[in-house]
Amino acid sequence: MTPLLVLAVAVAGGLGAVARLVLDGVTRSLVRVNFPLGTTVINVTGSFLLGLVTGLALANGLPAEWRAVLGTGFLGGYTTFSTASFETVRLAQQRRYRAAAFNGVGMLLLALAAAGLGLWVGQL
Repeated sequence: MTPLLVLAVAVAGGLGAVARLVLDGVTRSLVRVNFPLGTTVINVTGSFLLGLVTGLALANGLPAEWRAVLGTGFLGGYTTFSTASFETVRLAQQRRYRAAAFNGVGMLLLALAAAGLGLWVGQL
């Protein structure tokens, strides 16, 4: 791994984190719900995009450097397992068990389905 690739992954990770912050803020301003919808949207779209990148890599031989920058860097900064976990625990502490179950299990199932769809689309 070259120093330039490490720098590119780091910059892409920062851009992904900024994209997450912006999308979460936009989602919160447009949809007023007492549920962490922004995190769900981010993790599901990020899973789709990672599946897409992987599908493109498998079907078209996307170079390893691009996979690292897009998948590890940008999408690693964009998606957020830790925030989703924290929000699930917070919902359970508030005794909002259905919301906590959907946030934990539902988001996982949606993200897996989105990743599978992205993989399929990427291989077309």
